[in-house]
Amino acid sequence: MKKFFFIILSSLLFISCAKIGVFEKTAQISEQMWFNNNKPSFTFTIADTTATYNVYIVLRHTDAYNYNNLWLTLGSQAPTDSIRFQNINIELGNDAKGWEGTGMDDIFEIRKNITPGPVPFKKAGNYTFTIAQIMRENPLKHILNVGIRVEKVNL
Repeated sequence: MKKFFFIILSSLLFISCAKIGVFEKTAQISEQMWFNNNKPSFTFTIADTTATYNVYIVLRHTDAYNYNNLWLTLGSQAPTDSIRFQNINIELGNDAKGWEGTGMDDIFEIRKNITPGPVPFKKAGNYTFTIAQIMRENPLKHILNVGIRVEKVNL
């Protein structure tokens, strides 16, 4: 019996030390009011340029959020490159089915893939993503957190 527990414990320790290839960081939106000049920035390091990655927007909002979507400007900067911007429409829900993502009480979290599929990062080094809301309402109310998640795709 002791041998069995030793094997289980050793396996758990081995698994917990393995790199999972994920970066996720969010920024808190003060007082649930996201002003359009508040542009959270996230920097992470890519070492493996042979792998592909999924890139997600991570967002937490309350049930009182007034819209079914969120327009963002996403700035992305690769090592030694200039920053590139793109506008993204994030669907958060619809009237028929309600909010997407996971919810607890009146808070909902959603992760939306912002690339059509896994993408390569062609240069090793630090990448920076900047997120700004570009909705007509300023400040945009009932947003709690916004962030980036980058997952290494295991093939």
